[in-house]
Amino acid sequence: MSNLKTDILNYLESQKVYGKNIFFDDDGIEFKIDKEIAGEKMAKKQSPNNEIKISQKISETKVEKTQVLQEIETKEQKVTQHIVKIDENSVSKNWRDAGSLEVLYDDIHDCMRCELGATRNKFVFGTGDPNADLLIIGEAPGRDEDAQGEPFVGRSGKLLTTILESIQLSRDDVFIANILKCRPPNNRRPSTSEVDTCEVYLHKQIELINPKYILALGLTAADTLLKEKCVMKDIRGEILDYRGKKLMITYHPSALLRNPNLKRPVWEDMKKLKELLVN
Repeated sequence: MSNLKTDILNYLESQKVYGKNIFFDDDGIEFKIDKEIAGEKMAKKQSPNNEIKISQKISETKVEKTQVLQEIETKEQKVTQHIVKIDENSVSKNWRDAGSLEVLYDDIHDCMRCELGATRNKFVFGTGDPNADLLIIGEAPGRDEDAQGEPFVGRSGKLLTTILESIQLSRDDVFIANILKCRPPNNRRPSTSEVDTCEVYLHKQIELINPKYILALGLTAADTLLKEKCVMKDIRGEILDYRGKKLMITYHPSALLRNPNLKRPVWEDMKKLKELLVN
């Protein structure tokens, strides 16, 4: 009977039906019926026929799960076959000599120098004032950015716009970019090789824009830029050096969406940055 109970437990969990009439103990082993909200039928002991039906349903679910896993594996194999086609000649050989952001974009936007080129929808180069005093850097494009080809769109992008407006800046007054120009699948963290391949484009953007200050958003971006494991409370709001430029780090807008209590420290950082830009 214990094996059947385990199967039932796994089935209910896979179907996400717990939470209304059924809840799980903290030990994750047993399950109980909530007497206050369970109906009369739920309160009755399962008959042998019901046990057989549930066992049959569990078997069917296992078959369906196996089929889904096989489909996923097949798709992953197809992607793997596609992403190995790395092309060093997909960018202009003279891209390092580009004299403007426009020329740089033309030189590199078809980049296939790492596997992310094969999985992206759009190359996210960056947008804004090519002569901006403030360069804002995130880690990598997300789903919305990959779809639209622009950095920081969607909910976090709208919040970033609001944050900039709070210090009398618009997106047109700054330049916004990411360390990576292509979205990592499932928004995973970029690999070291992907960063090494793509960060050189950011270096060239910094050279062409020549900003007075760089604002990095999020701890992952900070770790990637500074090449060390950082603690946000130790570096947030401080003026650091990044390749000869003044760098400030604050929380990513998505972190504020998850935790509104972070709005206060970000506001303090932005006020400080505004004073630095004015002086």
